[in-house]
Amino acid sequence: MSDIYDFEGARRAVASLARRTPLLPATELSERFERSVFVKAECLQVTGSFKVRGAAARLSALSESERETGVVACSSGNHGRAVAYVAQKLGVPATVCVPGWVDPVKLDGIRGAGAEALLVGETYDEAEAHALRLADETGRPFVSAYDDPWVIAGQGTLAAEITEDLGRLPGAVIAPLSGGGLVGGIAAGFGSQGAAVRCVGATAENAGVMLASLQAGRPIDLPEKETLANALAGGIGLDNQYSFALIRDAIEEHVTVTEDQIGDAMRYAVRQLHLVLEGGGAVALASVLSGAWDPRSLEPDSPLVVVLSGGNVAPKVLAALLT
Repeated sequence: MSDIYDFEGARRAVASLARRTPLLPATELSERFERSVFVKAECLQVTGSFKVRGAAARLSALSESERETGVVACSSGNHGRAVAYVAQKLGVPATVCVPGWVDPVKLDGIRGAGAEALLVGETYDEAEAHALRLADETGRPFVSAYDDPWVIAGQGTLAAEITEDLGRLPGAVIAPLSGGGLVGGIAAGFGSQGAAVRCVGATAENAGVMLASLQAGRPIDLPEKETLANALAGGIGLDNQYSFALIRDAIEEHVTVTEDQIGDAMRYAVRQLHLVLEGGGAVALASVLSGAWDPRSLEPDSPLVVVLSGGNVAPKVLAALLT
């Protein structure tokens, strides 16, 4: 499963361009479930989400000619912000296509890092189709948010950090599932260590294309729905080359959470963990808090790691949830 992923190269790139985020004990959750629960705070990354890992790995692997011509990406926000940040650090021109509903915090982050941001279409899939055409017409590499071996390896660097910080393998890791690069990369990362760790994919009810595709046995499209977890919105590509098969083969457990449960998790993060999470970043936490996935299914001495994948949320959205 992990043979096509260069985790050592990805770790070098991530170490030079991203932050090693803390693995924090979640005291209240540990007491509630009577076993050790930790949160991996990717909301504290340099760009506010885990996506900088994949961007660092992918852009560091560009050839000299590709660095000169630049890259094209499509994003609901976090991947675009990560590509823009890494591109600026490496001196690579970048164009990022985003849907019209993109969170203004993320759009400002893309433009603030010097990338060209194109608002295209009303859905993620429309923006991605435009980005793919643009990459084809200009001959620039398209940097996928999820369906790329380098991107997957970059996200998978979380596995080694978790193991090193715990001093042992976790009993389970639960992480958001959208295009599959994050939780799939984590599973592949553990596999590269020769370890089979229980990895659970957490899906937002209104952003469930990957889960529906798994149930259908092939990548499919679904109508886009409004969701607090807008970072997880969009399709997985009908010609998906890597992430669909990875999730199909590596992730055996899936849970789904509602919009209300995501909002509850965002509030909990502020009040109990003193961390700001966006909706997509709170999906794994929502799965545990809501009972959709029960940590008591683990052995008492097996630690659980909950990945808090992003914290780029518009202030008005967070304020509305907290009042």
